[in-house]
Amino acid sequence: MSDTNTSLPSVSQFIIVGMPGLQEHYTTLFFIFLLLFLATFLGNLLILVLVSLDSRLRTPMYFFLWNLALLDVLLTTTIIPKLLVVLLGHNRTISFAGCFLQMYFYISISATEVFLVAAMAYDRYVAVVKPLHYNSIINTRVCLTMTSTVWALGFLLPVLSVVLASSVSFCASNHVLHIVCEYPSIMSLACTDVTAQVNFTLLLAMGCVWVPFLFVLWSYCRIILSVVKMKTVESRKKAFYMCSSHVVLVVLYYISTIVEYIGLKVDSISPDGRVFIGGLNYFLTPLVNPIIYSLRNEKIKAAVQRYFGLKSFFPHGAKNSVRGDE
Repeated sequence: MSDTNTSLPSVSQFIIVGMPGLQEHYTTLFFIFLLLFLATFLGNLLILVLVSLDSRLRTPMYFFLWNLALLDVLLTTTIIPKLLVVLLGHNRTISFAGCFLQMYFYISISATEVFLVAAMAYDRYVAVVKPLHYNSIINTRVCLTMTSTVWALGFLLPVLSVVLASSVSFCASNHVLHIVCEYPSIMSLACTDVTAQVNFTLLLAMGCVWVPFLFVLWSYCRIILSVVKMKTVESRKKAFYMCSSHVVLVVLYYISTIVEYIGLKVDSISPDGRVFIGGLNYFLTPLVNPIIYSLRNEKIKAAVQRYFGLKSFFPHGAKNSVRGDE
């Protein structure tokens, strides 16, 4: 009679190791990450509330921004609360199902954000290259279709990789050398050969990164060519101003990806250093996104003043808005 349990996981829970080399600094790290978490959560929540309340922000650009803020809230709440518990030393264990759920949501939300950034690039492309047709091209139906596709792709593509990972037998150890249930850290604990699965996931991840990146690159090549052909300096300034926030957003996303890649590949960086870099990377774009759009967007600043009266924090001038920002 064959052994029917060979494909089942041999552990019922994992232990999040965290950063053992920095354990004496856990209290300080806890307060740092807590402040970052609160700033990230409240900043993105502010965007969600303002776009939902203010009828002046019911436009395609702010609709995409609302979705981005929602994804950032989901990302931080998926990862950071457990990280804070680990830093406090109360409970470093996570159930088998909880670990793979965390892995799935982290991968899915990250993938969805990458696709959403590409959708926002298309919005900027139409606003600059085809301004007279913007309202007819980027209408409500198109916005809903684009965002639905983005969310569906982001949450469906990682399913097979995570399901395959959860079917692996873990028998060597249940200690996760990270602060979250990260895919490479979990797969390194497998007691069978997982090369094929890891290569498949890597190929899928490369596709999720490179296809949107090439689309964003194409969009901005077309935008630059269109801007160069504009006759007046004022028109060029308006076009660049329209795209500036999104350009910063794109740069941040790919800088954070490069930093995380360097943290994994550079041998001179200690394991604790790599984990710390990964921890900061979880905050980078979710924290900066609302700052970018709050400080550079006159309508967001005006909405903050209307609903919260924070004039000293969000002074707003009388800049003229341009098509695509309305």
